[in-house]
Amino acid sequence: MSRKSRRSQSPSVASAAGLVRFFEEADLKIALKPHLIILLGAVFVTIVIILSKMLPPSF
Repeated sequence: MSRKSRRSQSPSVASAAGLVRFFEEADLKIALKPHLIILLGAVFVTIVIILSKMLPPSF
């Protein structure tokens, strides 16, 4: 056996020690456009401002 074939057959140190992370591939991604995020933020801020004007502070 040559050195190259032994290297390719032996597992790496990280995988032999169980330190490899396994990521499950998921095709379910929520794709939102940046414009929509900004719009939702502006709507949320507007609702909070309107509610704070309508409801008196309760101290």
